Amino acid sequence: MDLAGTPNILRECDTTVFSGGPTAAVYPVSLERAGEANFLDEWFELTRRSSEPNPFFEPWFLLPSLQAFARDGDPAQLLAFRYEGRLAGVVPFAHSHDYYGYKLPFTASWLHANAFYGAPLVAQGFEHSFWHALLSYCDSHAGLSAFLHLPLLEENGPLDAALKHVLDQAGRANAIVARRQRAMLQSELTPDIYLAQALSKKHAKELRRQRRRLEEHGTLSIQRFADCEALDNWISQFLELEAAGWKGEAGSALANEKQTRTLFKAVMDGSARAGRLERVSLLLNGEPVAMLASFIAAPGCYSFKTAFDERYAAHSPGMQLQIENLAVLDRPDVSWTDSCASEGHPMIDRLWTERRSLVSRNVAIGGVLRRAIFRQISAYETRKDRA
Repeated sequence: MDLAGTPNILRECDTTVFSGGPTAAVYPVSLERAGEANFLDEWFELTRRSSEPNPFFEPWFLLPSLQAFARDGDPAQLLAFRYEGRLAGVVPFAHSHDYYGYKLPFTASWLHANAFYGAPLVAQGFEHSFWHALLSYCDSHAGLSAFLHLPLLEENGPLDAALKHVLDQAGRANAIVARRQRAMLQSELTPDIYLAQALSKKHAKELRRQRRRLEEHGTLSIQRFADCEALDNWISQFLELEAAGWKGEAGSALANEKQTRTLFKAVMDGSARAGRLERVSLLLNGEPVAMLASFIAAPGCYSFKTAFDERYAAHSPGMQLQIENLAVLDRPDVSWTDSCASEGHPMIDRLWTERRSLVSRNVAIGGVLRRAIFRQISAYETRKDRA
């Protein structure tokens, strides 16, 4: 399980500070306060020294997300972590009574259906202090929540490793409730050598044949942008291309809903202005037949959204574009790329041979009775894993 799709959203909160130690504190930040220039400056500065890059919790993505999905009365908030007065952590938090269809109250770091990584933004070197302060805050403000849910952390990454250490030290009950392997690209090989090693000779030959068939329809070219050039037109083309395919028919295309359409436009603009956006298009006679938007968050990269023209599906334009996108291996500022795709994806899993292991953890919070209840819930939820 993971928390993608949870509807709770930020609302205005007071700014009372809750201490997690003599020099550390976690406190809620209102949406209005989070958008003020001085807080934004601190937040952007935090992204440059974070332990793990997470573009989905950077201000240009998170604030539009909160605005796009806001619903009056939802008890959610942005939490900030300060150490000796300096901003050292940010994470969106929510309280919910719907745990994957079960009427069970819990607290969680907040994600939505188009946010694909859940690690809080925490300054490097402050991971343990952050978790101590956050857990102390959750203990004191559990409300009706039975536990804390932390979705989509990189297993054994800096934040997950620090969390495990803090939990083990305190003897605090916890459990991994979901684990997934997501395709990623991480190699020191050149694009050509990587492609040759990743694909069987038969598959590579078939892709070359498909490209020749696609070229029979006209001139193929690649277009790349790393700034705001022609951005509005690119956004319109992407939304139209995605909506024309199966996602549009299923009602899950970004253009199908006002909230997702607004969010996409906002994060494209915000990421481009922040220098985080890379756009790649495969053009046929000057018109896109496949498009990809990625977020550069050095040393990582996250593939955010892709679409292709299904009229040319027999020629695999999406795969042809991903082959071109192997050029990211030549970027000195990018060591790895997360596909953000579902586990076992039929296309990208065949091309990208590395895997990123992600876990979702539940953690006991509150007093003795609440933690005893959590142990019973956890034992039931993980019973199949122990069988």
